[in-house]
Amino acid sequence: MEYGKGIYLYDDKGKEYIDCAAATFNLSLGYSHQEVIEAVTQQAQNLIHITSSYMSESVGRLVEKLIEVTPKSLTKIHLKVSGGSTANEGAIKMVQHYNKKTGLISLFRSHVGQTIYTMNASGLAFRRQHFNGLSNSGITHVPPAYCYRCFYNQDKSNCNMLCVERIKDFIEYASNGNISAMILEPILGNGDNIVPPKEYFVKLRALADKYGFALIFDEIQTGIGRTGHMFASQHFGVEPDVLTIAKGLGGTGFQIAAIASREEYSEMDGHHHSFTYGSNSLAAAAGLKTLEIVSEPAFLSNVKNVGDYIMTRLKAFKLKYSFIGDVRGVGLMIGFEVNNEKGEPSLALTKEIQKTAFENGLIMRTSRYGFGNTLKIRPALIMTTKEAKKLCDILEYVLDQIQVSHA
Repeated sequence: MEYGKGIYLYDDKGKEYIDCAAATFNLSLGYSHQEVIEAVTQQAQNLIHITSSYMSESVGRLVEKLIEVTPKSLTKIHLKVSGGSTANEGAIKMVQHYNKKTGLISLFRSHVGQTIYTMNASGLAFRRQHFNGLSNSGITHVPPAYCYRCFYNQDKSNCNMLCVERIKDFIEYASNGNISAMILEPILGNGDNIVPPKEYFVKLRALADKYGFALIFDEIQTGIGRTGHMFASQHFGVEPDVLTIAKGLGGTGFQIAAIASREEYSEMDGHHHSFTYGSNSLAAAAGLKTLEIVSEPAFLSNVKNVGDYIMTRLKAFKLKYSFIGDVRGVGLMIGFEVNNEKGEPSLALTKEIQKTAFENGLIMRTSRYGFGNTLKIRPALIMTTKEAKKLCDILEYVLDQIQVSHA
């Protein structure tokens, strides 16, 4: 690959690709966004980096903006983290420090992070199989609200959110009896783009309050406008106690992350979770400009409209192609399952579609590090309806090829 512009990536032969993954789901404003580059260029003339012992203007302004755009109860910002994994681990440590508890609840299929602790908190066993002996003490995994393939074989029309009710049993019988927090992505990013019903979060908030543990929303993929709201928690109408941010905050690829929390969870001394490139002044300038752009009502409205267009096309594809299973998404956080003739997940067919799509100029990623059967559509949030039509037209051509080859 040689260069990128907007939603497009170009290789060394000049071939154009629509990047349906926005790099690693982090280019919220696409490749080479000019306003962000100009903000960073101006910042670079003054300060690129200083120790986080001191404050710089870009960092201070970013903190103020984050307090403005995050849920209203989250009044503290911690920027001394260098990515999503360290943001999640820091959030867990902040809560544990406050409530003096050590247990953690996490979801099947969840990502969480790449550090030793967050890898253990991940809901994917294969991520731990080569690292036997690394402790996962105190971590309890529970099924997500995966209505299409319900763990409890329930129908969502009358299940009364059994997936939340049964967490009580996990706490009583499978945990360490000392639950500090539950960490979850409002929409599972790596884990098959699972979108829970809004009622799930209402009941989860009530459960956390009843049992006295914190809710940590991992919004590393769902945040910064991805759902058509600044944060997915705003779409679902429930406020977490702590919220983690990364990926899209860098706008066009700058590395930055943050933790937003309620006042009481900010008591932990900074030296317990502080990284050299946390609070980086250059990245903060990128983050501030990104938030200014994404905060505009017209910007978020476009995300919803473009997402609605893609979802409408995908639902039509579901009727046309028997191998497309559930289609689900909010805003531009979209995915669809690929099944065999029995309705079972088909990894081979998923990878075949991904390969054919790439050959035809679409970069698509599959779920669970390539072990899942969900194809994800999460382009840069600047995508227009015209570009979305082009994406869907190419995808329909690809799916036509797949259908003919398997006839």
